[in-house]
Amino acid sequence: MKELVRPHRLAAGARVAVVAPSGPVPEERLEAGLDVLRGWDLDPVVAPHVLDRHGEFDYLAGTDADRAADFQSAWCDPTVDAVLCARGGYGVQRMTDLLDWDALRAAGPKVFVGFSDTTALHEAIATRLGLVTLHGPMAAGIDFVKNQRAQDHLRATLFAPETVRTLGSGGPALVPGRARGVTLGGCLCLLAADRGTPHARPSAAGGLLCLEDVGEEAYRLDRYLTQLLRAGWFEGVRGILLGSWEKCAPYERLRPLLADRLAPLGVPVVEEFGFGHCAGALTVPFGVAAELDAEAGTLTLEEPALR
Repeated sequence: MKELVRPHRLAAGARVAVVAPSGPVPEERLEAGLDVLRGWDLDPVVAPHVLDRHGEFDYLAGTDADRAADFQSAWCDPTVDAVLCARGGYGVQRMTDLLDWDALRAAGPKVFVGFSDTTALHEAIATRLGLVTLHGPMAAGIDFVKNQRAQDHLRATLFAPETVRTLGSGGPALVPGRARGVTLGGCLCLLAADRGTPHARPSAAGGLLCLEDVGEEAYRLDRYLTQLLRAGWFEGVRGILLGSWEKCAPYERLRPLLADRLAPLGVPVVEEFGFGHCAGALTVPFGVAAELDAEAGTLTLEEPALR
């Protein structure tokens, strides 16, 4: 797995577009998130359909065509330096194939930030555009507007990425060891659902794979991991970082499952790494070369996430 192109870091006055490719966005949380961004001397621009709700499917922020158009317009706007997702939920997979990837590529590199359902966009941007992306808190997410640590880490990554080249919360090692590779990953259920689609990478070979999820029972996590194992997707992976499992089964039940499915791979695996659906979530860049030290609970980036 090769390193991807790093977009430019942000500076004061940068224009950032906020889009809603997935679920409906609470207006009061959006306003709170915009206030945070303005406090960083950014110029946030809200896409036209961010506060829409689909007329029939109330779990979607507007129609597939409108959500795709917002993303397309934001990315292709030459005055926009970064595209930030407002929230997750569900819906990215319904709009990804509506995007004009040739036009997105021609628009050049931009910073992209999101997590959860936007895992499908992280994968698509990596495979179709070859760009580093940021798995981090979203503009209208409760974990962003209410948590200073999450805000501070995202801000440092955007403006001074050389200051956050070592990540980690000192979590325990499920499997000890060190490994080097290129970061990738996201929400486990989305990675499993993405198999066989035009935008999914064929495997995690050569990668340091970041996994987390929310609201899943143990048997469903077992199913996603088993599907990826049976598909050969883990073959050649160099190491694994486990983030949060918020609102999943109790971790004392999940730990034996994760060990059962992942330890036989024979690569370092670190737990409780502090990214995903959790308070104070770290921003983790995808597509950069790094070293994982499972026993120390650290991930050290070879270069800053952004240029």
